[in-house]
Amino acid sequence: MENILPTHLQEVIFASSDSKISKQISKLEKEKKIRKIAPRLYSSNFTDKKEVIVRRNLFHIISQLFPGAMLSHRSALEFQPTQAGQIFLTYKYTKKLILPGITLRFMQGHKPIEGDNPFFENLYASQKARAFLENFQHSKGTGGISKTMSLPEIEEKLESIIRVNGEKEINELRDKAKKISVKLKMKKEFEQLNRIISALLSTKPSRILKSPLATARAFGMPYDPARIALFEKLFVELQSTEFKNRKDRNSSLKSYRNFSFYESYFSNYIEGTVFELSEAKQIIDSNLPLPSRNDDSHDVLGTYQIVSSKKEMSIVPNSPDELLTILLYRHKILLGSRTSKQPGEFKDRNNRAGETVFVDFNLVRGTLIRSMNYYKSLTHPFAKAAYLMFVLSEVHPFWDGNGRIARVMMNAELTKQGQSKIIIPTVFRDDYLGALRKLTRQEDISSYIRMLQRAHEFSSTVMGDDREEMGKYLAECNAFKEHTEAKLKF
Repeated sequence: MENILPTHLQEVIFASSDSKISKQISKLEKEKKIRKIAPRLYSSNFTDKKEVIVRRNLFHIISQLFPGAMLSHRSALEFQPTQAGQIFLTYKYTKKLILPGITLRFMQGHKPIEGDNPFFENLYASQKARAFLENFQHSKGTGGISKTMSLPEIEEKLESIIRVNGEKEINELRDKAKKISVKLKMKKEFEQLNRIISALLSTKPSRILKSPLATARAFGMPYDPARIALFEKLFVELQSTEFKNRKDRNSSLKSYRNFSFYESYFSNYIEGTVFELSEAKQIIDSNLPLPSRNDDSHDVLGTYQIVSSKKEMSIVPNSPDELLTILLYRHKILLGSRTSKQPGEFKDRNNRAGETVFVDFNLVRGTLIRSMNYYKSLTHPFAKAAYLMFVLSEVHPFWDGNGRIARVMMNAELTKQGQSKIIIPTVFRDDYLGALRKLTRQEDISSYIRMLQRAHEFSSTVMGDDREEMGKYLAECNAFKEHTEAKLKF
C-alpha cells in the first residue's frame, strides 16, 4: 500500500472519510507506527504523554476538527486553557468534548461578525469588545471551569487599558461594545461593562494583568516546532499587554527622511558597517558610494532607499505569501550590490551567531508561514512590530542582512499605523542584542519588550525638519557613543 501519510513530518494525524487514508491509518496503527490518542486523532509520538501532545498541537487540532469555531469568552482574552484545562468556543452547537488533558466547551452562539479576528488556520477569536461582553454572561461554573473571568480579573483588564492609553482607548472599546451588544442582543452585558468602565474612570488604576503563556504547535509545511512554540509565548504576552500609542511626529516628508537617515546609519552600524557620520551624509546626499567602500556604501544606500519611502514603509503583509514576497523584494534592494550574499533569496545553507543556531534553511519558509498565524491576531502596531522583528531575527532567513531586514519590517508596521518608528542607537546596541539573546536562550519575553518599549519611547522624541539639529539632539542623548562609554538618555 502506498504510504500517503508522511508520519515523520506529522505529530498528529486526523481520521478521514477518505478510504485510502483510513486504510493507511489502520495499517500504521496495527504496525504500531502510530497510536490513537483521542477520538479521530492519532499520533506518531510514542514518547510524550497524550496530554502533552494534545496541548502542544491544541489550536491545530481544534482548527482541523471544528473549522469555523471561535475562541470566545475568557478564552478570547487569555488565548490559553484555564488551570482546569478548559477552552471555551462559540460554535454551531453546544457540546463538551474531553481530550487528554483538555476539555473543549462548545457553546451555540452567533457566528463571527465584522471585527472578529482570524486566529489560527480555520479558527477565529472574538474581538476584544465582544470578548468583554461575553465575560459578563452568566456562568454556572467557577474558577477554572467557568467560561468567564472573575470580576476582579475583568476590572484589571479594563484598568490596564485606561492606565496605558487613557480614556480615549477605553471609550472607543465601550462604543464598539455598545454596537455589538445591539447586534448580538447583549444589552444587560453592556450595561454591566458600562458601569464598570464608568467607575474605573474615576479611580487610579494600580495593577497590571498579564495572562499566562499558551502552547501550541501547527502542522503542514516542514517548520521548526521549537521556534513556533517560542513565537506563541511571545504572542500571548504581546496580545495580553496594553501598549502606549506613540504618534509619529515626523509627519513632513523632510522630517521623515531625516529620521530615516539616522535609522539607516544606526541599523548598519549595528551590523558592523561603520562610517563616520560625515561619510554617511556624503553617501546619502550624493546617492553615490564611496569609491574605496563600494559594497558598504550600497548597504547604507539600500537601507535608506527603503526606510525613507513612506509609501514602501506603509506596506505590510496580509498573508503568508505576501510576507515572503515583501521580504524577498526588500532584501534584494538592501543587499543589491553583494551578489555573493544572495540578495532576494532565502539562505541555502545554515547559519549561526556564536552559540545561537538559527532555523534550518529547509524549514525557513514553513516557519515563517506558521508564524503568521499569531501575527494576524495581533492588533496594536507596536505588538505587531515587536513580534515580526523577533521572528525574523530568530529565523534568520537570509545569509546576510537579517538584522537590518528585521528592523525594516518592524518599522513598516509602525509607519503603516502612523506610529513613531524605532531606531537602535549605537549606545543602545548592547541592550538590544542582549535582550534578543535572552529571549532566544532563556525565553525572557519581558526584558525584550521592555527594551523595545524604551527604544520606542526614545525614538518618539527624535524629530525635526533640520537634519543637523536632529543629529545634535542624538549626540546630546549619547546616541553615537559605545555602550561602554555612556548610557542612553533623553
